[in-house]
Amino acid sequence: MHKTYSLSQFHLQAADFGADFQWGVAMAAAQNEGAYNVHGRGASIWDAFARKSGKIKDGSKPSIACDFYHRYKDDMLLAKALGFKIFRFSIAWPRILPEGQGRANKEGLAFYHRIIDECLVLGLVPYVTLYHWDLPLALEKEGGWTSHLLLKWFTRFVTICAEEYGNKVKNWIVLNEPMGFTSLGYMLGVHAPGKMGLEHFLPAVHNAVLAQAEGGRILRKLVANAHIGTAFSCSEVMPYSNKDTDILAAKRMDALLNRLFIEPALGRGYPEMEGFALLDKLHLHNKAWKYTDKMTFNFDFIGIQNYFAITVKHNPLIPYIQASEVKAASRKVPHTDMGWEVNPESFYRMLKRFWLYGSVKEIIVTEGGAFYKDVWQNGMVNDQQRIQYFQQYLQAMHKAKSEGVNVKGYFVWTLTDNFEWAEGYKARFGLIHVDFKTQLRTIKNSGHWWRQFNGGSIDS
Repeated sequence: MHKTYSLSQFHLQAADFGADFQWGVAMAAAQNEGAYNVHGRGASIWDAFARKSGKIKDGSKPSIACDFYHRYKDDMLLAKALGFKIFRFSIAWPRILPEGQGRANKEGLAFYHRIIDECLVLGLVPYVTLYHWDLPLALEKEGGWTSHLLLKWFTRFVTICAEEYGNKVKNWIVLNEPMGFTSLGYMLGVHAPGKMGLEHFLPAVHNAVLAQAEGGRILRKLVANAHIGTAFSCSEVMPYSNKDTDILAAKRMDALLNRLFIEPALGRGYPEMEGFALLDKLHLHNKAWKYTDKMTFNFDFIGIQNYFAITVKHNPLIPYIQASEVKAASRKVPHTDMGWEVNPESFYRMLKRFWLYGSVKEIIVTEGGAFYKDVWQNGMVNDQQRIQYFQQYLQAMHKAKSEGVNVKGYFVWTLTDNFEWAEGYKARFGLIHVDFKTQLRTIKNSGHWWRQFNGGSIDS
């Protein structure tokens, strides 16, 4: 059983984490901007994927989303009003390079100048994510993340962004959750571009590993005083029982979810595990021994995004991994309305674990949040469960920090409800409710809680 933090004892305030601790909100272009066909933007893989029947649970599309493209000033003002100091956003590759390569789109470049300048006017520090899952559709038609040309394409995109914005932006995140977009998009087919099978997954992984390191090198060369990171999803993987078969199943899953991308960046190469044929295939398929230096980059920080712990048991019917998840609901443990296990003690252990690699300089929680169904009461959104979630996870983070983990920031996912990938508009993670018919914004109680937390002492 995992520890449940006592909410009656929650007395932390932002200042307890130190004067230099960075509190922010995060969002992504494909999920928020909309304006899919204006000012020269090209199509992304998510525009195409959402048009396929049955791919998005509510049948929706990201065409308008939160209309952040036209409403960015209002939304950024709300971020400021809630007391945040950091604004993390991503640059849409197809808005900069509509065909993925070739001539840059001047109107797209100008848009992100407006975003950055608005940050500076409001006193928000911009953190820019270079790739948050919206590959130009034109590049996907040439193989996308599986193509041997991917690194060339990505180098061009990163170089343009670094040269265009590097004098104003010093904080950069190269990739967002590479395990997420390679496994869901190129192995399981449930996210864009919807490809399935190892023949897609193995090269996509390798190209993402090379891209995160090469992106870092380009930024280091072109941006003076750059603070460079990349963001990893992570989940503590626990065996369902003490059986050897369940323990080995958990280790296999852990190698993929938690080790596959950070260990190459740290110069350790791809993870190895005796008897795990999938890792053997990864090494052989990509001739990994030739690329250790190219996969390595000395990041200034790593981003950690820990949404859930996972419990698995041995399942011989699942190819390669031979493991399947035992859902939180069936184990009768706390979970969000996404079905994701709520386990702040596991979050604490993952922070400790990544810090113990030894060569990690600094950790930022680049996303943290939860989906719970909003409850309207007297014209307000009462999302007390989300508030309790944050309280528990902040306590866990404070514990890790007090024990020497150099965690330097926490960015809430997310400012406004948005297009939540294959979940469409039903899964709402925002501190601010969005009526997607009218685009009306309503600050939820969790947003008000964060405003108070950022401004001073608050008890539960």
